[in-house]
Amino acid sequence: MKKYIAEFVGTFFLVLTIGLTVLPAADGVIPPLAIGAALMVMVYAAGHISGAHFNPAVTLAVFIRGKCDLKDVVPYWLVQVLAGLAAAQTAVFLVGKSGTPMEIKDVPQALVAEFLFTFALAYVVLNVATAKATAGNSFYGLAIGMTVMAGAFSVGGISGGSFNPAVAAGLAGMKLLSFSDIWIHVVADMAGGLVAALAFNFLCSDNE
Repeated sequence: MKKYIAEFVGTFFLVLTIGLTVLPAADGVIPPLAIGAALMVMVYAAGHISGAHFNPAVTLAVFIRGKCDLKDVVPYWLVQVLAGLAAAQTAVFLVGKSGTPMEIKDVPQALVAEFLFTFALAYVVLNVATAKATAGNSFYGLAIGMTVMAGAFSVGGISGGSFNPAVAAGLAGMKLLSFSDIWIHVVADMAGGLVAALAFNFLCSDNE
């Protein structure tokens, strides 16, 4: 139960940070910086408890990697999505308004953008948080947070830059993304996590 609570808390604050920096649209606020920082600190806070996935695609990748029990996969997914939805409602309450759904003009572009940076995120997680060669390092949270920051800066304007189905659910809950577009994030993000795990298993087969 402790690891499920840790997953909820970490995902909640990740999505809450997104809402509180994006919904107000305040001058001088750079959301990707805050989002990357929030993910970084929550990864450091919960890494020793739950593995700090905060993302169904990462959970899938870690499971395929062999570092997450099958019995934990669905519960992780559920608490991550619930945390995203709860954080969305909290952000709307605190800001006092919801957003305007992003118009995804080119679905193939959005699919590719989400896939690529979810792949990058899951690939980084597997290498810095599950590989023997990097065991005990102190940079894993920074590496993971900066990957999301880089992705948000790079393709946020194309796909919304969630790289995370739980975040996509939260974005929809804040009306920053249309519910009808969530499938783009679910399909691309889960595919990115899957391929990242396969790539890791191939490249690091001698370094488990």
